Order: sequence, then structure tokens, then C-alpha cells
Amino acid sequence: MPQPPVPDRSGRVGRSGRVREALRVLSPRGALVLGRVDGALWFAVRAALAMALPALPLVAAGEPRLAVYAMLGAFTTTFGRNLPYRRRARVLAVVALAMTCAVACGSALAVAARPSEGGLGAVAVVAATALVAGAAKFCCDTARLGGLGAVLLLFAFAVAANGATTAAQVGPQAAAAAVGAASAWLWALSGRLWHPDRPQRLVTAAALRAVADLLESADGAARSRARYRATAAVLQAYASLGAGPPTGPSDGARGGACLRLADVCWSLLVRSAYRAPAGAPGQARRLRSQAGLLADGRHRSPVLVGALPVPGRPGTGGSRAPRPGGVPASGFDAALRRIAELRSGADRASRRAAVFAVPALRMTLGTGTAGTLAVLLGLGHGYWAAISAAAVLHSVSVRTTVQRAVQRTVGTLAGLLIALAVLGAGPGPMALALVIVVLEFALEYLVVRNYALGVVFVTPLALLMSDLVAPTGTLGLLRDRALGSVLGIGVGLLCALLVVHDRAAVRVERALAACAAAAADAERAAAPATGGALPGAQAQARLAAAVVELHEAADAAAGELWESGIDPVRLAAAEQHAYLLLQRLSPG
Repeated sequence: MPQPPVPDRSGRVGRSGRVREALRVLSPRGALVLGRVDGALWFAVRAALAMALPALPLVAAGEPRLAVYAMLGAFTTTFGRNLPYRRRARVLAVVALAMTCAVACGSALAVAARPSEGGLGAVAVVAATALVAGAAKFCCDTARLGGLGAVLLLFAFAVAANGATTAAQVGPQAAAAAVGAASAWLWALSGRLWHPDRPQRLVTAAALRAVADLLESADGAARSRARYRATAAVLQAYASLGAGPPTGPSDGARGGACLRLADVCWSLLVRSAYRAPAGAPGQARRLRSQAGLLADGRHRSPVLVGALPVPGRPGTGGSRAPRPGGVPASGFDAALRRIAELRSGADRASRRAAVFAVPALRMTLGTGTAGTLAVLLGLGHGYWAAISAAAVLHSVSVRTTVQRAVQRTVGTLAGLLIALAVLGAGPGPMALALVIVVLEFALEYLVVRNYALGVVFVTPLALLMSDLVAPTGTLGLLRDRALGSVLGIGVGLLCALLVVHDRAAVRVERALAACAAAAADAERAAAPATGGALPGAQAQARLAAAVVELHEAADAAAGELWESGIDPVRLAAAEQHAYLLLQRLSPG
């Protein structure tokens, strides 16, 4: 877990300690690390097709303006990347409606306010953009929708609100966005036809790799981080599979290759929390090999490696195989819902308002300030400043905001060079649309692996879409983008540093209390004579979720300038006690 500065004997942190803490929080270290994401290639192909199919016919029909709004609707495919198909269908339907509404409302506002004429109309659009940014940030955080999320919703609204739109064009623009969103929805669910369990396989593969990282990790802080990632990945795998940890020893094995592999991950996780077992390097290699086979789209059915350390087999250090069924999906969901209630204290709604309201407030203030300054300075395409501020503030703490600012700066500079090369060649509308589709593919393939590399393609994508709507001079377009980006990044950073709050510290306190309550239930479940309120497996699931939330809360608080005031020894002790209980509650 992150370590806050050590106080002196009086209980206060000295000036040098505060300086070191501020430098640590503001460090951009890790901003350019490239991660590994299974299924990224096929997801990027789907995103490109979802954009191309509705947009290219419109360009061919001589309607490049409508094609841009269809492209905006097609950004729906970015959401719900790791969700099972049934839940993905519901989530993307809501996102598709939100994207369409963003374009429709933005277009209607453009007609009413006429921001291109300046004056109060431009101010009204800036204010509306800021409110949409804050609302989108709050909703995406509450729904735990990762990725670019709120930035894309804001982008769709801002493009529509700043266009030279007539009343007769509002309907067609909204319809084009709806067609693009529908295309994205269909392509996002298309994989169900030939790989219906593909999302579950990918999330299980991620759990296998996370546990392999834990087996190979060194002691200390590195092992704590690896243990947290492994726990979160295994819980996510169980949630995707609609099951939970095994309930007890039996001679049978649970049905389904992915579920059996999730059980392997769980068994190794709870037995490897403190030290790697004998033969850990070999086990880690086998886990990675299995993960590669599971994520390989060429295999229609999951392929199991026979040498995996299945729980219950001699020599693995595990128990016998769990009995069929394990924790019913309803019981596992109930355990996760219970820990969600504990995270909130007495009122889940107030917790969400407390934890997510401040990042949303930062987003609102940052985008509003950047947009206002852009209007006052007379920048063309001034909404780019607001979007740049939103991209920087689309984060969970000051530390991640600094990382995003570094990534955004590097990506924007590289993206401007790409845009200069493309626009300098003087492409026609169809060629321009094809380049945009290629950039969308590159964006979706890389942004989940590294935000900086994704931003390299976001910048020319936005520039080319603007040029497709209303062709302008190349140098003027690039100048507006560069100035808007610099202004937005600077305002975003300043806003993150000035809006200091203690909500992250409160979240740590509540997570610590939730972890203690879950541990108490686990203690009772481990001693049947006491008549525990929860079965052992549900107590395990609840305790594992609690320790994941504790780690996330502590990490978020460590990234803020406001000190949490909680002794790091208490956090480490709570985490250690939780994993000891998980091991005691393991079957066998």
C-alpha cells in the first residue's frame, strides 16, 4: 500500500516531509508504461467497423457533416469492453441513448445560442459544456465505466454545440448519431455469435496472469501490489462467471473450464499471499501458458493445460477439488452487495456523492474555466481547451492527473505532426473519412495499453473530424488545437492542485471499518461453534472485496495532497489479517 509521510514526535509532518510528499504525488513516473490487454486487436477491429459502416456511405452520398455525427455515435463501442455480453447489451444501450442525446441536445443548443457569433451565446455553450462534463464524469465514475468514458460524451456534445447548425439539421444530426450508436451496439455484441464466452475467457486469462505475477513477485511493497491486483482480478473473474469461490472440499470439480481455472487462481491466491510456494516459477509459467491459450481467439472452446496446479491434487499445496456449484451466483452477488453497503457506511448514496462529487466538481470547474479563457482569448475551436482539461481531469487523484497531463502533452505533440502530414496532402472527404477510421482503430488498440499512445491518435482524429465538418486552413486548425491543448492542460493541472479535499481520506476510514466488519464475520465463519451469520464462502468473498476496496482507497488517498491521517501500520495490519483469514477459510 502507498506509504504517507512519517510524522515527528509531535504527530505533525515536517516541512521537508511535506515537500517530499508533494514531489512524490506530483511525480509522473509510470506515465509511459505499456500494458498488456487481451483481445485488444479484435476490439479495435470492431470499433473501426462500427464507425466505418454508417459513416462511409454518408460521405459517398455527399453528406460528410452527417458522417461526423455518425462517427460520434459510434464511440459507444468504447464502453463496456470487459463486460459479459448480456450485461454489455444493457450498458451499451444506455450509453447509445446518452450519446444520441448529447448530439441532439448539443445541436439544439447550437441553434439557440449561436456560439460562433460570440457574446452571451458562446458563454452559454461554455457553461453547458462544463455542466455536461461534470455530469458525465459523475455518472461514469458511479457506474464504474472505465476508459475515455466521460471525455467521449463531452466530445460528442461539444462538437454538436459548437457547430454552425440550423434548426432543420438538428433531427438529421441526432438520427446520424443514433445510427452510429446502433452500429456500435451491434458490433459490440457480434462476437456472441461465434465466441459466446469470449469476455469470460479474457477476464479469466487476466486473473491467471495476475496470480502468476503474484507467484513471481518479491517481498515488500511489490508483493502487496501484486497481491491486490491478483485479488481484484480473481474477484472480477468470478463476477463475470456468475459464481464465487469454492465452498468446501469434494472429489468432484465444478463444471466449466473458466470456472475451474478461476478456482485454481483463488486457491493459489489465498495460499501465496505472503510467500511463494515451492515450485512457484514453474507454476507461474503454466498459468501464463494457460492464459495465452484461453485468450487465443482461434480456440472455439477453452483449452486446459493438464499440468496446471489444480486445487486438491497432491503436491500443489491445495485442498481437494471443490464440490460442484461452489457459491451460488445469488450468494456471491449478495456478498458483494453487502460489502458495497459497508463501503457506504449507513447510506450508499451519500458515499457516492461524497467520493465522486469532488472529481466531478474538478471536471466542471476545469472545463468551464478552460472554455471561458478560450472564448476571452478568441481562440478558434475553443471547446478543444475544455476537452483537453477534461482529458487531464479524467482521473482519480492529483497524482494520476499529473500523469495524464504528461501523457496528454506528449501525445498531442505527436498527434499534431500526424495531422499536419495528413492535411498537408490535401485529401478529399472519402480519403479523410478512411484515415479517421484507421485512426479510430489505432486509438482503441492502444489507449487501453497506454493513454499517451492513445492520445497520439485522439488529436489527429479530432482535427480531421473538424476538417470533415467544415474544411479550414491547415495551419490555423493546428494552431487552434495546439493553443487549446496547452490552455486546457494547464487549467486542468491547476484545478486539480487547487481543489483539495478530504473525501479520499474519509473513503479510507470507511474502507478500514468495512474491512474490520468483514474480518469479524470471517472470524465467526471460521469458528462454526459461534454460529456465524455468513457461510464461509460468502464471508471469503466479502472479505476479499473489502481488502480490494481498502487498497484502492489507500492508493487514491496517497495520490492526493490532503493527508489521510491514518497510520499506515493500521492499513498494513488490516490487509495482513484479512489474507490470514482468507487462508483459514479456504476449503481443505
